[in-house]
Parts: sequence; C-alpha cells; structure tokens
Amino acid sequence: MVLEATMICIDNSEWMRNGDYSPNRFQAQADAVNLICGAKTQLNPENTVGVLTMAGKGVRVLVTPTSDLGKLLACMHGLEIGGEMNLTAGIQVAQLALKHRQNKKQQQRIIVFVGSPVKYDKKVLELIGRKLKKNSVALDIVNFGEEDDEKTEKLEALLAAVNNNDSSHIVNVSPGPSALSDVLMSTPIFIADGEVGSGFAASVAAAAAGGAGYEFGVDPNMDPELALALRVSMEEERARQEAAAKKAAEEAVKQEKGEQQSTSSHNATMTENVDAGTSEPEKKTRDLTVEVSFALNSLLSSLLFV
Repeated sequence: MVLEATMICIDNSEWMRNGDYSPNRFQAQADAVNLICGAKTQLNPENTVGVLTMAGKGVRVLVTPTSDLGKLLACMHGLEIGGEMNLTAGIQVAQLALKHRQNKKQQQRIIVFVGSPVKYDKKVLELIGRKLKKNSVALDIVNFGEEDDEKTEKLEALLAAVNNNDSSHIVNVSPGPSALSDVLMSTPIFIADGEVGSGFAASVAAAAAGGAGYEFGVDPNMDPELALALRVSMEEERARQEAAAKKAAEEAVKQEKGEQQSTSSHNATMTENVDAGTSEPEKKTRDLTVEVSFALNSLLSSLLFV
C-alpha cells in the first residue's frame, strides 16, 4: 500500500460561481475533494491529507496533513468565494506544508484544482515544476472550468517539468452531465497504483448506484468511519445554521423592543410638553372663574337683604 502525504489545493476564485458544472463549479469541486480525501485516508490508515485555498485574501491552509476524515470534510463548510486564484503561491505553500509532515517516510503529493484562467508565464510554471521534482513531490492537476488552449498548454508544461516516472498526472474535465467527482473516480488521481481502499470503493459504488437507500449514499456497514464523518459534518452544519437563525431572531426581537420603547418615550415626552405648555393659562382661567362666581354671589345676597 502507498504511504503518502497529500495537499489538495482548491480554486475558490470568483470563477467558481459559474453553473456549467452542477450545481456550480465550487460545489462540484468540493464533492470531488471530499471523494479524494476519503479515498486517500482509506487506502492506508497512516496516509494524511491537507487542504488549502488559493484565492480570496490569499493562500489559506484550512487543514494541515491529517488522517482525520471528519476534520477534512468539515473544513469545506462556509468557504468564501472571491478574488483570483494564485496558482504558484498555492503550490509553494502546499510544498512547504508537506516538507513539515510528521512522518518523513510518506511520499509527497500535491493535487491542484484549476477552474479559472492561468495568468502566469509558462517559464514560471516550469521553474516551479522543476523545484517540485527536485524535492520528490508528485503533482496531480485537475483542469476544469475555463477551456482554452493557452491554459492547457501551460498546465501540461508544468506537468512535464515535475513528472518523474509517470508519478504525476493531469485530467481535463469538460462541462457535461457527468459530475466532476464521477469523472475523477476512474483516473489515476483517485486510484493510486491501480488500487483504492476496499471499504471506500464499495461505498462509492453504492453512491453511484443511487445510494441503495443509505443515508448520504454510504453503507455504514461497509464504511462506518466515512458514514460517521459525513453524519457529524452534517450535524455540525445544521447546528451552525440553527444558531445563526436563533441569533437573527433574537436580534429582530431586540430591535422591535427598542423601537417600541423609543415610541413610548417619545409619546410620554410629547404629553409632558403639552401639559407644561397649557397648565398655566388653564390655571389663570380657573382662578378668574372662581372670582367672578364669588362676586355674583355677594351681589345677589346684598339685593335680597334690601
């Protein structure tokens, strides 16, 4: 069995919003990444996988190489899409993460997803490829999304520079009815040296057949670890959504109470202002009425006695 440490580089650039892959490029990529993580960790219990993103504010390592499948699946939730992909920086950071792997006996591999245009010069990519080859790092490239001859030519030049004894591969996936993950299942990127973890292979077969009625399309009897990881990941996402909804409801209630208190305070102020403005004239009128009434009573009494 292959003993390997793998870093997966994700393209989360603005181009991933396109819907030419169902449901969109990013989600199709995320499904493929989850599939590869499961395959790598099932192939050998000592295999480790890490994940990083190449766009946004910069290259960001989501998970350093680990054998914890649940941690790998959970890191894909809530990722932001935006900016442009920095392919060269992503590959260099991935190599640095592999360099600091705990088990130095593990072979090193980088899997990079490229779904947006490649703006780097071919010579720059070849230089990075030779550096990877010098450090015994294999490279797998998933070319999807934007299709143009220049992009493919650059990626093939990168592959040629790093390839050593056919240890590196490139897969070109065109938009179509087939899911990105389904296409990768039959490629060397998914199957290392012609083999894959038996339990995971059975789970994938069940999922491809419609899941056979199992939750998440995975038979827990065939692959209990993957089923558990998927369930935990789903529960964490559900809990996060419920907490966000609860927080939004509480903020709405607080805002409504604040508006009511403000209205009541305003009304009370208006009433006080009216009372303060009319109390003095009313008092003078009342005093004058009392004086007139007293004078009339006195005059009436004097007339009666006369």
